[in-house]
Amino acid sequence: MTLKYYLKTAVIGLSTYKSRSALTILGIVIGISSIILIMSLGQGAQDLILSQIQSIGPKVIGVSPGRQPKGPTDIASIFSDSLKQKDLDALEKKSNVPHLQTIMPVVFGTASAVYENQTYRPTVFGVTDYFSQIYGVYPDQGRNFTNDEIKGYADVVILGSKVKTELFGSDDALNQIIKIKGKNFRVIGVLAKKGQVSFLNFDDIALVPYTTAQQYIFGIKYFHRLVIEADDTKYVSQTVSDVTMTLRASHNITDPAKDDFFVETAEQAMQIVGSITSVLTLFLVAVAAISLLVGGIGIMNIMLVSVTERTREIGLRKALGATEHDILTQFLLEAIILTTVGGIIGIILGASFAFVAALILSKIAGLAWGFSFPIMGALLGLTTSALVGLIFGLYPAKQASGKSPIEALRYE
Repeated sequence: MTLKYYLKTAVIGLSTYKSRSALTILGIVIGISSIILIMSLGQGAQDLILSQIQSIGPKVIGVSPGRQPKGPTDIASIFSDSLKQKDLDALEKKSNVPHLQTIMPVVFGTASAVYENQTYRPTVFGVTDYFSQIYGVYPDQGRNFTNDEIKGYADVVILGSKVKTELFGSDDALNQIIKIKGKNFRVIGVLAKKGQVSFLNFDDIALVPYTTAQQYIFGIKYFHRLVIEADDTKYVSQTVSDVTMTLRASHNITDPAKDDFFVETAEQAMQIVGSITSVLTLFLVAVAAISLLVGGIGIMNIMLVSVTERTREIGLRKALGATEHDILTQFLLEAIILTTVGGIIGIILGASFAFVAALILSKIAGLAWGFSFPIMGALLGLTTSALVGLIFGLYPAKQASGKSPIEALRYE
């Protein structure tokens, strides 16, 4: 018999039991659509995060307290208080870090902001005016901090657009007084609507001079982060080395293994984020793939039932001259067709769900989330679904091909 005849016979056999065929491929559809959805969203998340990190600029260097996290046990170390004023003073010396152009201490946390009878809890960032330059976020109304205000622990604040709306509604916020941690702050600016950039929702923040945040809001004498910009991209590596050596000297560290800080560039951050998102996506895909195994077992069970119900058909075909190879091929093709069709439907559904999710995240959540169709995921899905049909359809097909025609014709 020709392949065309085998395919025709298999399709006729499946179309005779449409409801059963549809239920049989349900597990495959769910598994493949889940894989496509996860891979698409994973790629979208990775692209979003990497683009946001990249937008900060290649000359930017971050210094964080504690050891660089290499596992769950290291997470707590990043909340240490190892970065202090003496470190800032040492780094600002040109002799220590010749190619340092700008340095910004950062402290942050949440605190309640109150205006008359309205209360809102934004993320409060203690920064300098360099914050606007590095993130491209400038006041849409009002102005930025001045150096004198930073040095003088000024009680001034710049509000994100959402914070302004929550506290003032449509009223003008400039020069109004709000309370943060019980202290009066004068609103000197309102940021333009920006949304989420590099893990920060700029619409939901309140910016104050870092000196003021340390002294009056958080009551600390250390920094949560130092942000440094080199004067040229070609000196980034040298600046990283100079910063590292300066901080080791400031902390009296001679063994690099005992560093209580870590320095990273935007490129390094992109590599770390890329690795994390890739591993997380693969893990979720592996979890989703379990449904393919369940779907394969379901196909095997249904095919075995089908073999039993079609015993007389098998006997009649053998009596008319069909060989064991013919019967084996027919039932094997039925299983492969079922899983392949399930794979195609799963790819279409998964891509559709991913597109809708990307649309919701971009339009409603305000994220620059793009839809990404995982071509490799689609090819993997089709290949996997066909293999599932081949592997789990083999046993029922052999059972069908091994039936005696005489006994099969007697079957009631």
